[in-house]
Amino acid sequence: MTDTAQPAARTAPIYRGMDRATLDSAYNNSAAVADSARWLETWRLRSMVVRAMRGVRLDVPYASGERTRLDYFPWGKRGAPLFVFIHGGYWQRNDKEIFSFVAEGPHAHGIDVAVIGYTLAPAARLSDIVAEIALALTFLDKNADQFGFRRENICVGGWSAGGHLAALVSELPTVRGALVISGIFDLEPIALSYINGPLGLDRDEIKTLSPLQRLRGGAAPQTLAVGGNELSELQRQSAVYAEAARRLGLPVKLRTLPGHHHFSILDELAEGDGILTRELLGLISGRL
Repeated sequence: MTDTAQPAARTAPIYRGMDRATLDSAYNNSAAVADSARWLETWRLRSMVVRAMRGVRLDVPYASGERTRLDYFPWGKRGAPLFVFIHGGYWQRNDKEIFSFVAEGPHAHGIDVAVIGYTLAPAARLSDIVAEIALALTFLDKNADQFGFRRENICVGGWSAGGHLAALVSELPTVRGALVISGIFDLEPIALSYINGPLGLDRDEIKTLSPLQRLRGGAAPQTLAVGGNELSELQRQSAVYAEAARRLGLPVKLRTLPGHHHFSILDELAEGDGILTRELLGLISGRL
């Protein structure tokens, strides 16, 4: 699925000098990448191959919801680290099934991968979605022996809206590190844009569910990544979050990947020698 924002009439500025139409465009990743639909289809085809691998466990329920299921892709030996990936789609679209391909890069280094599904808006509020991701991590931790990974070495990651969720759950004691790709850290512009239709964010949610407002000591180290060809607002969000963390002395670093847009950046995780795969190895080994 792609973004479906309708052109809005030019009005007075509502955020950082942007009117509603400009703000909508500033966060419309699918429109910004002309062949975004082709990228999604490529991911689907690549994921079909990964999902057919021996030993894969698909649609494992971690809660009672229709979409509260995860897919588990073991590397093949017990005691591996675990990378938990959270998909994007502005919390309201996409399915975990098309993101199975991200397991390829970590597998090249002996890392198990779990890809989490979650209830989409408007069937769930954003606070409910955050709670579901936390439940999935708790479920994995409790069942580490069954899955065969080392519970002391769980890293989370996410792309786009999944990056927002990964940043939030980096606060959990079970998380060793977080790889946040093209993330959303401030929900205020989201609430003012077309994206908010299904979400219905209120002022309290903007404050309590914005990672920028929750920076504090004790969270796991985070590596942020954003493409050099991404929308300027996404680049700005990552830069602002990284700078706020730096001022607080928190273990958060930012990587800007030249030449990559919002979709191509995931190639750097799906390849064994990818930049993001190497960043994940650093998080797993305790080197930010």
